[in-house]
Amino acid sequence: MARHNDDGKQAEVLAKAFLENKGYQILDQNWTFKKAEVDLIAYHNKTLIFVEVKARSGTGFGKPEEFVDDKKQKLLSQAADEYIYLMEHECEIRFDIIAILFKKDFEQYEINHIEDAFWNY
Repeated sequence: MARHNDDGKQAEVLAKAFLENKGYQILDQNWTFKKAEVDLIAYHNKTLIFVEVKARSGTGFGKPEEFVDDKKQKLLSQAADEYIYLMEHECEIRFDIIAILFKKDFEQYEINHIEDAFWNY
C-alpha cells in the first residue's frame, strides 16, 4: 500500500480517537454512497456530524482542510442526505473537517477540528 494510503488510515484512527476523547459517539466509519465516502459519522449534543478527515505531511500545496473543495462538499452532502433517510434521523446536522498535519517523522502531528466547516448543499 502506498505511504499516503497508510497516512490516511492513520489520520482516521487519530481523528476517531480525538472525537471520542471529546465525548462524541462514533456511529459509522468509511460510510459510502455512490461516489462519496464519509470518513466518520458521529453524534454529539443532539447533532449528527459528518466528518471529513484530511491529512498532509506539509503545507507546500496548502493546508489539509483546503482540499475539501466544492465537489467534495457536494458529494458529502448527498451521502449525508442518504444516511439521514436510511437511518431515519431527525436531528440537527453539521459537517466538520478534521485536518491533520503530520510532522517529518509522522510520529508527531497537529489536529485542527473545524466544526460546521460548510453548509449542506
